[in-house]
Amino acid sequence: MTKKISILFGLLLCLTVTAQTEKETSLENLIPGGDDYLYTETIYGLQWWGDMCIKPETDKLVIINPKNGEQSTHATLDEVNQILIKENFQKLTSLYSISFPWPEQYSILLQQSTEYIKVDLVNRSAFVIQDFDKKAENKDFHAKSNNLAYTLGNNLYVNKTPISNNPDGVVSGQTVHRSEFGINKGTFWSPSGSLLAFYQMDERMVTNYPLVNISKRTATADFVRYPMAGMDSHLVSIGIYNPTTENTLFLNTGDPTNRFFTNISWAPNEKSIYLIEVNREQNEAKLCQYSTESGELIATLLTEKHSKYVEPQSPIQFLPWDSSLFIYQSEKDGFNHLYLYNTKGQLKSQLTKGEWVVQSVLGFNSKQKKVYLTATNISPLQSNILSLSVHNRKIQSLDNELGVHRPKLSHSGNYLIDEFSTPETPKQIDLVITKNGKRKNILTAKNPYKGYKQPSIETGTIKAADGITDLYYRLTKPSHIKENTKYPTVIYVYGGPHAQMIDNSWNYGARGWDIYMANKGYIVFSLDNRGSDNRGFEFESVTFRELGIKEGEDQVEGVKFLQSLPYVDTNRIGVHGWSFGGHMTTALMLRYPDLFKVGVAGGPVINWEYYEIMYGERYMDSPQSNPEGYKKTNLCNYANLLKGKLLLIHDGHDSVCVPQHTYSFIKACIDARTYPDLFIYPGHEHNVIGRDRVHLYKKITQYFENNL
Repeated sequence: MTKKISILFGLLLCLTVTAQTEKETSLENLIPGGDDYLYTETIYGLQWWGDMCIKPETDKLVIINPKNGEQSTHATLDEVNQILIKENFQKLTSLYSISFPWPEQYSILLQQSTEYIKVDLVNRSAFVIQDFDKKAENKDFHAKSNNLAYTLGNNLYVNKTPISNNPDGVVSGQTVHRSEFGINKGTFWSPSGSLLAFYQMDERMVTNYPLVNISKRTATADFVRYPMAGMDSHLVSIGIYNPTTENTLFLNTGDPTNRFFTNISWAPNEKSIYLIEVNREQNEAKLCQYSTESGELIATLLTEKHSKYVEPQSPIQFLPWDSSLFIYQSEKDGFNHLYLYNTKGQLKSQLTKGEWVVQSVLGFNSKQKKVYLTATNISPLQSNILSLSVHNRKIQSLDNELGVHRPKLSHSGNYLIDEFSTPETPKQIDLVITKNGKRKNILTAKNPYKGYKQPSIETGTIKAADGITDLYYRLTKPSHIKENTKYPTVIYVYGGPHAQMIDNSWNYGARGWDIYMANKGYIVFSLDNRGSDNRGFEFESVTFRELGIKEGEDQVEGVKFLQSLPYVDTNRIGVHGWSFGGHMTTALMLRYPDLFKVGVAGGPVINWEYYEIMYGERYMDSPQSNPEGYKKTNLCNYANLLKGKLLLIHDGHDSVCVPQHTYSFIKACIDARTYPDLFIYPGHEHNVIGRDRVHLYKKITQYFENNL
């Protein structure tokens, strides 16, 4: 008996000492931009040089053998600098900024001031391959041809030659359609780099929206072209520029009014260019082939229609071993999958199928005739690596079937850099042989929070408001829940399309602020409601024409779950979110005023009529065709229902969700005699980044501390 008591006392003493030695986390530790931010260990600049894995360091380039993980020095900083000095270039201070665009050459690329410099490590020479204006943006360098495209203001340049001379309101070489439909650039080199396709956008019919610039003594208006739902959209055309002849040909797409041109890709022989055209209603997509010699339409290879919407996100990809076949991605069976077509538009086979989502195509292996991809085939909470044989559609796993993977494929497709995390592992990096899946670990990161107070994090499922659908939740809570104690709870919400809050990454995707609040004695809860990502079209489109309604109903089911927990104070439930999450926060405070005591809404959408066409009309249709839906989701109409404490935060230069949303809601509340609070971040865009992000989360925390 005495021995048992001694052991128990010893354990209690050990726990007490451990608790005393744990350091408290601060926002400076947990928020990017903080002075003492606790970074997860990684290998910076890790990349492929053909099939060689290169690890740049300050003073040397290290080669990692992907077969066995052995490391050797390929070149040193001194060696590279000797070459640069000999050719009258500036010395480098480290090797982190160089790149390796030539897979079969022992040469590196670096940028100094306004020059791209090629350093030949074999011949020990260095020379300028391109130069550009110091104000150049959107630089697009093609390694085979050494051609360089870039933009200056609204104009496009190739090899310092201007190929546009646009009036105000016309833009060349930049993203179009508000960067929807997977668009993230405005220039597209052909395989050989001998031709450049580019977007040209005429925005002159789009209303100028004023954002206030307070950097001058007298504030000025910074105008952005913002096409709101139901209003005129910009007109887009696609040009093809030949650097040799300096001639530009525009595709004859007909009248571009109320049409979106997306997902541009080149034929391997460069005689054709392919794009997916989407109508203004966004319920029809056409894969179109155009001649690069005449600009005329050759064929419409396939057409997809849906009563709700279609949403192409990826260009077609030709098989490198057979230029007559390409992969097309589609949700037509309810989940994003891969389909194999020939260049006549004939379906050869559906390559993947099942109630899971193909997330990305990494590339190909021509010798093995395989495609590599990431997918949710194991769980919607995961992203795993698969190899797919095009011949027999056999799928093979290439990872440990755990966690969330972000891989990079080597030039030949023989190897992978597999960077991933699991709920228990902050980061692991392995090199993988794709033929047999054998792997060599080169990094297993330590817990960056070791020695600091850490919360308890768990996940599970509850039923959606339909009583059928499973929804995933994450619960972050103090590490030691005290018996007979009720804790205030904050729901962190997003809830909109193309986002997922809960997954099987490190800490189940919990953010630094979640950890901070749990350590302060709060419960932090997140739920991926219907409408969120990686669950298939039916799950994601159930919110069509009434954004925020069913999402809110599902979040209320989350509250019911919280009410069943003995340690949750159901009289002290708050909610916080940004952007779509700001809409959700405000909507929950208004529609369910007796459930939520405090809310902090960042950059909220208040009225979908004020949001842009491409996103807004896809999920809501137009205000003209869906007036009841827009009325039902306009939160100004519910301003009189506000009972709890609500803080709205908006960025003064927000060109994504313009400040008019928040201002209009404040006016509606004044008219209704309700009293929200307001805070503005001047100069910031759609989110607060950098050093000010710590200030943001101190402000949010303070509001919950004062009111919850």
